[in-house]
Amino acid sequence: MKNLIEASERAAKLRALIDDYRYHYHVLDESTMSEAAADSLKHELSQLEEQYPELITPDSPTQKVAGVALDGFKKVTHQTPMISLSDVFNEAEIRAWLERIQKLLPDANFEFMCDIKMDGLACALIYEDGVFKRAVTRGDSRVGEDVTANVRTINNIPLRLRTSAAGAASTSRAGSGVTTPAATTEPRNDGREGVVREGSGAEGGVTATEKLADFAAGRIEIRGEIVIFKGDFAKLNEQRRRNGEPEFANPRNLAAGTIRQLDPQVVAARPLRFLGYDLLHETMTTNKQVYETLMACGIATSGQAKTFRTIDQVLKYITDLDKHRENLPFNTDGVVVKVNDRAEFAKLGVVGKSPRGAVAFKYPAEEATTIVRDIVISIGRTGAATPVAVFDPVQVAGTTVKHASLHNADEIARLDVRIGDTVVVFKAGDIIPQIQRVLTELRQTNTKPFNFLQVLTLQYPELEFERPDGEVVYRVRGETSDLILKRAVQYYASRPALNIDGLGEKNVIALVDAGLVSDVADLYLLKESDIKKLDRFAEISAKNLVDAISQSKTPPLSRLITALGIRHVGAQTAIDLANNFKSLEAFMAADMADLESIDGIGIVVAESIIAWLSDEDNLRLLLKLQQIGIQPKHVDLSAGKLAGQSFAITGTLESMSRDAAAEKIRTLGGTFQNAVGKSTTYLVAGGKIGASKRAAAAKFGTKIIDEQEFLELIK
Repeated sequence: MKNLIEASERAAKLRALIDDYRYHYHVLDESTMSEAAADSLKHELSQLEEQYPELITPDSPTQKVAGVALDGFKKVTHQTPMISLSDVFNEAEIRAWLERIQKLLPDANFEFMCDIKMDGLACALIYEDGVFKRAVTRGDSRVGEDVTANVRTINNIPLRLRTSAAGAASTSRAGSGVTTPAATTEPRNDGREGVVREGSGAEGGVTATEKLADFAAGRIEIRGEIVIFKGDFAKLNEQRRRNGEPEFANPRNLAAGTIRQLDPQVVAARPLRFLGYDLLHETMTTNKQVYETLMACGIATSGQAKTFRTIDQVLKYITDLDKHRENLPFNTDGVVVKVNDRAEFAKLGVVGKSPRGAVAFKYPAEEATTIVRDIVISIGRTGAATPVAVFDPVQVAGTTVKHASLHNADEIARLDVRIGDTVVVFKAGDIIPQIQRVLTELRQTNTKPFNFLQVLTLQYPELEFERPDGEVVYRVRGETSDLILKRAVQYYASRPALNIDGLGEKNVIALVDAGLVSDVADLYLLKESDIKKLDRFAEISAKNLVDAISQSKTPPLSRLITALGIRHVGAQTAIDLANNFKSLEAFMAADMADLESIDGIGIVVAESIIAWLSDEDNLRLLLKLQQIGIQPKHVDLSAGKLAGQSFAITGTLESMSRDAAAEKIRTLGGTFQNAVGKSTTYLVAGGKIGASKRAAAAKFGTKIIDEQEFLELIK
């Protein structure tokens, strides 16, 4: 947790960076970072200000709406400010919002209106006596830009509101996903069971055609988003490619940039659409009624709006919509949740820049920002040294991300990523976390460039590395991929690991040399027909090997962790890890704090585990094992006969090998140690005990027992 001075410095840097982003995004229609990354920074700032309210400044991005009016257009003051909504990111924050408004209006029986949060340019349309008069952008929420000449060229904006029965009756355009006037409950056009669309004529709203003419009299303000559909955007870029012109970056920026063109003819040539979400008129009693009236008057809406009576229904809507939002015709990053009753909405009032009666739920960001806490180096199955950034856990694309591969020393230098830096993280192909860039504006003054070779030497003092000509990675000197693979497969099948009978050194070499095994997961794909073709195998031995491998598909979790061959993780550490995490999935999600909280695991072992879990090859291997059907089980040995007791062995035992004794101790819930320490309960003397071992036992109060006494304990 930051102290006030650190929080103040961080908040100042965040404010400056967010303001710079907003200026480029909303004024110049340029993107200096993704909107998701900007949202992540803004969320961090709001959390700091919540923790330290004294840090809130009048010009903080959390206290104002982004954007200013451009000098190229006439500035217009909004009669009612176009304020923006507070963001929420999970179920807990939605429920917290409900608790807050329930405290303010304890007697209210809230109903909720939900609609997709469209990614476009916010705009207000002004009608007088039903005739389109003016269009004004959001601007800074109080003063916007008069873009009437441009907006009147948008085909789906009526220049006169519909007030006749014919005008109020139409249907949803097939395949568009957008509801036009008088839509009724209907299935989705893409064949899936979809969100019910709000139709006109229900709930007693101003939707009866005989009332529309009276309603349209005087001034009406309609608010919505100007968007470009994804299909239209793709066609436009395809045409530009054919013409040899540069492609547009994204639909939102193109829509905003088009509306700010000073030539209406350019605007008319682009496929803009207006989708309404609000209507300012004294007769509107509910937000549902607003949507019904918009459609009756000829204003298209998103087609996804729906009302609910409970917050659980709202959450289900959010979840269901997330499953098919990629198939919507326009881009979206969330859901707007409003109190449906407009009188209740008004009573709840405004706090800061946002109304209390509505929030914007943001779906998991494709990108987010976080702080790099460490950079460790992993040695992969090919001997390549891969650097890994370890950072504060952050949600990206629906999952918690804690580390990301930095690929090689050149990539670190290109990004200039340093320990302590704030970085933008994304998921490549929605699977592998990666760092997109460093926000150097937030960099601390005392950071130093990362010295790859120095850290490599410190972490692996016993190894030598080289960078072969023409390659970008450092590799272990003298090691080949096949040699490393053979060792990995042998260890995977060894007695301390999965103990697979028939996979000794010579058989492993034969399988790898024949190209039948490229990683340990391939063992489970071996067929008898392929194996018996090899010189070392016959029909019976091939069958026995396949059967032995198959029997290892449900190993104890600790043995599978051992078998992975993670540096510094032996059988006892694997047991400690299994006892703590209890599932492979939980182990895969471990972070530094999780690992260092386990007794006996220090920073060196924790860094080694994180590095292994961050290697892309290792992640693919674990995924492949899961897909093949490897299902490790956690075996709870906490109630075993030797639980809570620790053993060290010196000398040679006559009845069993040291490894067998260690395995027996662990099976009974005890801990096997390689040396006598303060936690050692027994030192088993297999032969003549040396003076140093005896002195260590005396120092730590360890009881010395002979082999017969040991056998009695494990009987």
